[in-house]
Amino acid sequence: MSPQPGQPPVEEAAASLARRRVSMADVAKLAGVSSQTVSRVSNGSPDVVRETRQQVIAAMDQLGYRPNSAARALKRGSFRTIGVILFSLSSFGNVRTLEAIALHAAKEDFAITLIPVTAPTQAGVQGAFSRMGELAVDAVIAIMEVQLLDAATVTVPPGVKVVVVDSNAGSDYSVVDTDQADGARQAVEHLLGLGHETVWHVAGPEKSFASERRREAWRNTLLAQGKKVPPIVRGDWSAGSGYEAGLWLAEQEGCTAVFTANDHMALGVLRAFREKGISVPGDISLVGFDDVPEASSYTPPLTTVHQDFTEVGHRCVDNVLHQIRSNTADPGMVLVPTRLIVRESTAPPLRP
Repeated sequence: MSPQPGQPPVEEAAASLARRRVSMADVAKLAGVSSQTVSRVSNGSPDVVRETRQQVIAAMDQLGYRPNSAARALKRGSFRTIGVILFSLSSFGNVRTLEAIALHAAKEDFAITLIPVTAPTQAGVQGAFSRMGELAVDAVIAIMEVQLLDAATVTVPPGVKVVVVDSNAGSDYSVVDTDQADGARQAVEHLLGLGHETVWHVAGPEKSFASERRREAWRNTLLAQGKKVPPIVRGDWSAGSGYEAGLWLAEQEGCTAVFTANDHMALGVLRAFREKGISVPGDISLVGFDDVPEASSYTPPLTTVHQDFTEVGHRCVDNVLHQIRSNTADPGMVLVPTRLIVRESTAPPLRP
């Protein structure tokens, strides 16, 4: 690109512009094109010849110009960004769901903005939504307990669509979740079907909606079949808490079958039983929940409930994109099915 007569050299012009905010008009002047052409290149329009596009991109690079995302969003009616609010990045399910959301969003040419909430409190939720309002997003996927969302004074920016990953969210929200209750039902019915008189349960944290859905389904399934409901022991999703639960269960008379609320706690239970000389499944059968990649390599390989976190993430993105494109809210629930994976940790009980 050569300067026009009377213009300063390109390097001098670029240095001058560096001292102030670079505009689209500056890029157009340096590239020798119209501002409309620069706009087309910024928005990825195919209606620009290759040589001109390269001139504009070279001018953008030289001047350090970055398109104004807010202005571009006003033109096309979208920031092409989805916000994700969640409490924990240590949870296997949350990480897998987040990964699926990010990958599926990218295929649709959407970015994601992640706002982790440090504590599951109303203040934390309020802060996360306030932050989302500052970051210019088209939609929010909230992986959280809906009671906190309802209780918090949350102001959703106008036009921002919301999907909640919580099967207890009711009809006020667009909901996508794994069918937690049916997964727990399958686990309990499998153990009862093998001939066990009842099923003991290692539950997750009481504040977790997933934990409570599984606990409620465990209890309801036992009651529906006229079985005794044993006392529960709670863990915190970790193998360490499962180990402590396993030591307690090893002392419980008549315990022949255990359903744990996730696979990591099941791993801890296995360790405790092994230390106590309890055979799995010879003495006690064990079922987990999640089907983590390592579950088939446990000793013995773990019978567990498979959750399709990838499908949950895909459905979340599809839901918000439908809301964005139709410019309508879409209350309703989508439950992704679970399935029981039977391996070697379950067997009929030993008879006296």
